[in-house]
Amino acid sequence: MFLDGQLSSERNRVLKPALLSATIIAALGGLLFGFDTAVISGTEGSLEKVYDLDKFWLGFTVASALIGTIIGAAAAGRPADAFGRRTTLIVIAVLYFISAVGSGLAWDWYSLVFFRWLGGLGVGGASVVSPMYIAEISPARLRGRLVAVTQFNIVLGILLALLSNFLIDQLELGTVDWRWMFGVEAFPAAAFFFLLFLVPRSPRWLVAQGAMDEARWVLSRIGTDTGDVETELEEIRKSLHSEREALREPFFQRKYYKPILLAFAIAMFNQLSGINAILYYAKRIFEMAGVGGSAALLQAVAVGFTNLIFTILAMALIDRFGRKILMIVGSIGYILSLATVAGAFYVYSAEFGAVADATEALQSAQQAAGQAVAPAVTQAQAALDVAMGGAAAGGSIVLVGLLVFIASHAFGQGCVIWVFISEIFPNRVRARGQALGSLTHWVFNAGISWTFPMIAAVGGGHVFAFYAAMMVLQLFWVLAIMPETKGVPLEQIQQKLGIE
Repeated sequence: MFLDGQLSSERNRVLKPALLSATIIAALGGLLFGFDTAVISGTEGSLEKVYDLDKFWLGFTVASALIGTIIGAAAAGRPADAFGRRTTLIVIAVLYFISAVGSGLAWDWYSLVFFRWLGGLGVGGASVVSPMYIAEISPARLRGRLVAVTQFNIVLGILLALLSNFLIDQLELGTVDWRWMFGVEAFPAAAFFFLLFLVPRSPRWLVAQGAMDEARWVLSRIGTDTGDVETELEEIRKSLHSEREALREPFFQRKYYKPILLAFAIAMFNQLSGINAILYYAKRIFEMAGVGGSAALLQAVAVGFTNLIFTILAMALIDRFGRKILMIVGSIGYILSLATVAGAFYVYSAEFGAVADATEALQSAQQAAGQAVAPAVTQAQAALDVAMGGAAAGGSIVLVGLLVFIASHAFGQGCVIWVFISEIFPNRVRARGQALGSLTHWVFNAGISWTFPMIAAVGGGHVFAFYAAMMVLQLFWVLAIMPETKGVPLEQIQQKLGIE
């Protein structure tokens, strides 16, 4: 009997194929999340010209998806509870598909903004529902690692979007390349839609709906911690009862003010670093630093690749060195890299300006000449080559600075933020605490992304100097206020924060 029980326990600890496949499919929501938010990087320059946008409306066009994201993140919980996590993910896949096709075929600026906003609804919903679904199908011993697959896929999606933009640019499709950059997302969105029909519904949601037989069947396929399906069902029932009781307690009250302020601060600083502005406007930033179109897109790919590598490194080290150490290292890296980039824009402003003027002159000469290779075009190209040579040193400094910046973000804030927020709130209000952090994150994201073109138009150095100053404040906050939560039981964290 003892041997049988031991063998049963060992079999139960194995990651079951049904659980692995469901996790990978659900995490595609995160990959599309990353792709959808980063693809704008390769298109915003074309959109500015096609729709004759000033800096205010260019910023709004980029931020339109983020406005949808705020709404999607805030509203996703209700349909997920009413219709199920899987059904909601299927709707999200449809939103991604319609947004990709609609953005690619947009007939005017208003339709483009609408379809980008629609994609933002999908991004916001995926940011809530994909990790929620994975957490609910995962045994406790595997939950952290499996939920982390979503975060990994977001970063991978960002890299794939930047790489896709570069490859489409290499096809030299002319004035429609931005349409293909948007439209290509329809293919993974369609795959996500069809694959979702292969995954089971969340056992936790099924229990809440009283569908006990289906819940048993799902748990038998994906596995449990104890190996006893009935015990797991009873634990889920108790948990649901406890959460219903907790919902009666107000969230915004004095005893929760410390974790609320901590969650707000880390989410605010996350965006005041400029991370999403740099991802969304990577091509523009490199062009501001005197780098040509295709080379600018290739350097943006280097940014995405660095983000992926250092995210993997941080995920491996966060439980070894702790949250504060990663945040301190990341903050110092932020300050040094952003100050370096700001300095480069101040020191090489004349050289960068010469490249911008020469590029404009070449484009004007090409438009005037049409298909012919006129002497004016040859002369303008030669002038541009000279200007780019003069700006090469400054452009290299900007590239290295931004690579260090993205590594610092991935190693620090990018890895720590959601782990930290999930730890500082007690179980009874944790979901609402994470929702607060997510809402703060997306609101500041929209604001930073909207204002970047306007501030950068005044001077590239100013915008990066502002971000560097904000990261100095973050470093002081980390050193003086942020508590270390590594290896600390949740009950002790609550005691430290004065929560009864």
